Amino acid sequence: MLENTLTLILAGGHGSRLKPLTLERTKPAVPFGGKYRIIDFTLANCLHSGLRRILVLTQYKSHSLQKHLRDGWSLFNPELGEYITAVPPQMRTGDNWYGGTADAVFQNLYMLKRSGAERVLILSGDHIYRMDYAPMLEFHESHTSGVTVATMRMPLEQAGQFGVMRVDASGRVSAFEEKPSDPEPMADEGGVMVSMGIYVFSLDRLIEILEEDNHREASTHDFGNDILPRLIGDTGVYAYRFGGEAGRVSPDRYWRDVGTIDSYYEANMELLNPVPSLDLYQPEWPIRTYQIQNPPARTVPGITGTEGIFINSIVGGGVVIVGGSVQHSILFPKVHIGEEAVIHNSILFNDVEVGEGAQLQNCIIDKGVLVPPGEQLGFDMERDASRFTVSPKGVVVVPKGYQF
Repeated sequence: MLENTLTLILAGGHGSRLKPLTLERTKPAVPFGGKYRIIDFTLANCLHSGLRRILVLTQYKSHSLQKHLRDGWSLFNPELGEYITAVPPQMRTGDNWYGGTADAVFQNLYMLKRSGAERVLILSGDHIYRMDYAPMLEFHESHTSGVTVATMRMPLEQAGQFGVMRVDASGRVSAFEEKPSDPEPMADEGGVMVSMGIYVFSLDRLIEILEEDNHREASTHDFGNDILPRLIGDTGVYAYRFGGEAGRVSPDRYWRDVGTIDSYYEANMELLNPVPSLDLYQPEWPIRTYQIQNPPARTVPGITGTEGIFINSIVGGGVVIVGGSVQHSILFPKVHIGEEAVIHNSILFNDVEVGEGAQLQNCIIDKGVLVPPGEQLGFDMERDASRFTVSPKGVVVVPKGYQF
């Protein structure tokens, strides 16, 4: 079954709500957790699920993502029919870029038709979660609808962020509404059942659906807005409940759409909890990524004798803390912290340097930034907002390469 499945990862989104982190990279390429890129979680799921034929559909500012795929994910053997291949827009069906998630797949139908696959697994490259896709594919094969959607329960107050569906006792989806303002809660469990943006289609059915959608002038060519609502009315769509793969991966049922600065920041900070919601340390399900060969991280006493320390933090390779203090923060590789600098509740990307006596709290500092000695960020919101993006919850974001 797995060898007859083609996997498509949608990885071309602008990630506009994540700016400035997406000013120079697509959302799936945004760093996460002190070591990874967001797309690593979806790719690791494919790897551990036994899926070996993967197309990554790229578009927006994809250089960083394509370089990461080349350096970190060139692990399959094409001679055995295995591959992870980046597919930029090729305009085979017209003169337009990808115009929606369904259109991105439609523009590559020629690759699907010649793949020899019987079914297609469609994934998003910008969610943080661990999932064994094999049980979902088995669930799909046990039903005859041709379409399966991965779902999970969400609190009622979060319903407006997702596609919400009603599911009957047999698992069949009876109604679907994209980002409703007043959804009806589930009678038995409370909350709502939402789509995770993970779909399995029988290949023939997918081709039929997309060719039909391409001729609809009013369509936005999006799976959530257009494809699923129409399918509910004229064919059976079944819901696969996320978490059913317990036993193959730890059943934490963790899934995050890190689509805003605040949700991205909070998902990172959750990794620092005494018992994190997402266990990165499960030996049976490691998250693969690309990392250069940095020296070990270390702390160094400052000239005045002040010890460099870090408390409850994630610290990447090559980090040097010289007489500074880092607490409840995430430092990516090759960060340098100067003497008597204080870092609280912050995320510092690769090659950030923090000068002596600087103070940072509730910050995200993108790559290659030199924070001057004595600088303060996260204390005076009015001053910070005049220079940088400040999220609704007060997270200060300094863009890549910013010069003070």
